[in-house]
Amino acid sequence: MLASDIRAHFGPFAVSFTKAPGDGAVIAERAAGSGRRLIVACGGDGTVNEVANGILAAGTDAELGIIPSGTGGDLRRTLNIPGSSRDAAVALRDGITRRIDVGKVDFLDHHGRPASRCFLNVSSFGLAASIIKRVKSQKLFDWLPIEGIRGQANFAASTLQEVLDLDPVTIKVRIDGGDETLLQTINFCVANARYFGGGMMIAPDAKLADGMFDVVNIGDISTAKIILRAYTLYRGTHTALSEVKATLAREIEVRSTDGTEILIETDGELPGKLPAKYSIIPQALKIRTPGHFSV
Repeated sequence: MLASDIRAHFGPFAVSFTKAPGDGAVIAERAAGSGRRLIVACGGDGTVNEVANGILAAGTDAELGIIPSGTGGDLRRTLNIPGSSRDAAVALRDGITRRIDVGKVDFLDHHGRPASRCFLNVSSFGLAASIIKRVKSQKLFDWLPIEGIRGQANFAASTLQEVLDLDPVTIKVRIDGGDETLLQTINFCVANARYFGGGMMIAPDAKLADGMFDVVNIGDISTAKIILRAYTLYRGTHTALSEVKATLAREIEVRSTDGTEILIETDGELPGKLPAKYSIIPQALKIRTPGHFSV
């Protein structure tokens, strides 16, 4: 079905399948380096992230396209790309090429070695990273037959378990070269786009081509309040809560105050841990978006 949808709108095309984490980046870098002009990522946010990293590593002017699949699709929500493969293929065919900003994060990998990764959507640490870690290890609802529902159920169950076991952490933050400050956080987000966590509008005002991150910190908030106000995250109205602070920034440096291991997530994956330095790369990537959408 998916192949026929793409072929109907683009004619013959080449396809490569990923078999292990990281394959998407390798395949995309090779394709971009060989002169491919449009490289389409078919998958969730993790797959899109890998393909984007491959295109950027190649240093060519190749364009990214997205056909949503898998359990994650937060970037496509910001881009207003349809959820069905057939409609997404039409949007690719009729879409407009635009340039968007890319986030870059330098951090320590799980072995304590310096590493870096680009991201298109959101990078965060705290509650979201803990939830993703639990989702990947637990998978309570993998018996459900529909992939999208299965992913949402696993995420919801893991969220509840993590919220009930919640404790804020204190971190040190430096924004745009200013003074380093102490900050309490439940969840700290560096957002290039608006959504994360399966549809939560964590950064409702984020723009993909303004040269700025939207930094959103959820501070010390009670478990009961999180549960009662969870709906505000999906509506984007959580920024009105007194425990939530938001600002714009081009560069953010973050570290633990006492050496405690704090995992980071980027576009739904867990590449490593703090300390981390976030930098915005303006207009770094060409991407195909629906014609009626403005970044």
